[in-house]
Amino acid sequence: MKEIRGEEARVPPSDLDRHLGDLLKNKDAADLIFQVGGQSFSAHRCVLAARSSVFKAELLGAMKESSSAAGPIKICDMEAHVFNSLLHFMYTDSVPLTLKLDVVMAGHLLVAADRYNVVRLKQICEEKLCAHIDSNMVATSLALAEQHGFPRLKEACLQFLDSPSNFKAMMASDGYEHLTSSCPSVLKELIARILPAEWSVAKEVVMKM
Repeated sequence: MKEIRGEEARVPPSDLDRHLGDLLKNKDAADLIFQVGGQSFSAHRCVLAARSSVFKAELLGAMKESSSAAGPIKICDMEAHVFNSLLHFMYTDSVPLTLKLDVVMAGHLLVAADRYNVVRLKQICEEKLCAHIDSNMVATSLALAEQHGFPRLKEACLQFLDSPSNFKAMMASDGYEHLTSSCPSVLKELIARILPAEWSVAKEVVMKM
């Protein structure tokens, strides 16, 4: 029994992520080309279909024949480095260093992960944003949460803005104008939330505006 346990202890950890990462890096047997932001990315239909229900529907469904015959697949409204990070996660199940260091990148990647329904990446990015809410980023994060339906991120932003000083600082940030123009409803919700409880009539007026 001791000898058997010793053999089990010497089994190395899984390195599937490294092998799949090398597959992406070396482009071995790649059967797809994406054009994003002026750059080309090679990928594998089966890997993307296995990792994303959206890619599965597009690549194994109606788009199967067209995607292989019509040349590169163009993806609009996404920056090349964001798509590159999305591919990195889908092949390795790990976040790139840029996400660990950059909160702005987390926001872009959250939108990309939501677009292709990469659930675990969405959770990682949302957690990153929730943990790094400040006066400069909160308006942008709140607009992102409202537009794409991230309730946990929205609630974290609203809790941060319960403080009058945080709310005032947010109004001076670059993202405030974008929040007011793109998500006026969430701004009204925020104002009604921070009004004193005894101002119930004022709250009703604000929510009806």
